[in-house]
Amino acid sequence: MKSKWSQFFQRWLVMTLAVVVAAKVVKGIHYSDLTALLLASLGLGLLNAFVRPVLVLVSISLLVATLGFGYFVINALLLWAVGSIGIGFRVDGFWPAFWGGLVISVVSFVANLFLGRGPAVTVQGSERRGGRRSVSAGDPPGKGPVIDV
Repeated sequence: MKSKWSQFFQRWLVMTLAVVVAAKVVKGIHYSDLTALLLASLGLGLLNAFVRPVLVLVSISLLVATLGFGYFVINALLLWAVGSIGIGFRVDGFWPAFWGGLVISVVSFVANLFLGRGPAVTVQGSERRGGRRSVSAGDPPGKGPVIDV
């Protein structure tokens, strides 16, 4: 099992990589040096950890009404906020922040999959034979497979 610090640094590294890719792909996202990049990714990670849950909770009805599109707006606003702090990282407006947030989300998801930190899917209570679950007529209800995502 990894320590909390190694998990933290791994997440920070993934976020930094995602911000670099977003800055290279999206016009309107700029950073001056490595220090500014590291501080921006740390700030974005902290905002995602503490401010994003509050924003999601406050805007839950909007998120449901827009079928989840509001998540992209929240990501854009947080990235735009980090760019406005003035640490050598700059986002030129809402649309670069929107597209940058989308790129950061995709890169983070893919990087976490490669690092084994992606969504975990486990199936419990199923017996596999030849790729299929064996089902007998005498199985009581509720004894089927449980999929935990």
